[in-house]
Amino acid sequence: MGNCLLVYLSLTGFYGVEVTMGGKVEVGESSNQAARRELEEEAGITAPLDQVGTLLFTKEGVEWMFHINIYRAEEYEGEIVETEEMCPEWFPVSRIPYDRMWGSDKYWLPLVLSKKPFIGRTDFDADNHLQKWWFGHDGGAVSA
Repeated sequence: MGNCLLVYLSLTGFYGVEVTMGGKVEVGESSNQAARRELEEEAGITAPLDQVGTLLFTKEGVEWMFHINIYRAEEYEGEIVETEEMCPEWFPVSRIPYDRMWGSDKYWLPLVLSKKPFIGRTDFDADNHLQKWWFGHDGGAVSA
């Protein structure tokens, strides 16, 4: 879709929030295998995935840190479908709805789109409000 981003309106879990696809790694799976499986389960498509980032995030009240490997694809096969969990939406890169996404997405998603490998950390409070963040990439680091 050229300069467009496929995001999903969450119909479960974080209902009403625009999200990128994701899920948990199952026993015996690599992170890449899990990402490919989730892409097929949540969107009905397959795609060659390239890992571009690692995101660690904490949430107040949760005793562990989440470790997320971030992948991107520029092409896919199959027909994108709506599932019980997600409703697909295409957005031009210039009009990504950051105001309807997680508070940290506006900091790391541009790195994904520009193909800049990165590692980052975000900390959220119990109400999912971003408290602090840090992202490092080849061009330097940004934080708040």
